[in-house]
Amino acid sequence: MATIEDFQKLDVRVGKIIEAKDFSQAKKPSYRLQIDLGSEIGIKKSCAQLVKNYSKEELAGKLVLCVVNFPARQIGPAISEVLTLGVPDREGNCILICPAREVPLGAKMY
Repeated sequence: MATIEDFQKLDVRVGKIIEAKDFSQAKKPSYRLQIDLGSEIGIKKSCAQLVKNYSKEELAGKLVLCVVNFPARQIGPAISEVLTLGVPDREGNCILICPAREVPLGAKMY
C-alpha cells in the first residue's frame, strides 16, 4: 500500500500546452507537446496519445497536470521530459486531467 510520503515524492504541476504537433514516428497515434510549466520549471516536452479525443487546435492553451520529476523517456526519436496526466475513457483513450479554473502555471498539486 502506498503511503502519504510516497505520494509526496511526486511533483505534479500545472502547465499550459503551447504547441501540439503530430508524432508520426510513434507506434500509436500521438502528439508531441510543448508545455509551459511556469518560470521555475520552464517549457518541457511531452509525448501523449491524445489523437482520439483532441485535435491539435483544441490542445493549444489547455491547462494540464504533469509529473515533472520522473526521468526523461525516449519515445521513438523523441524525448518526453514530463508525464502529462490523463484517465481512460470508455474505449481506453486518454482524457486529460485539467484544472477547472485558471491557476498559475507551475502551481503544485497537493
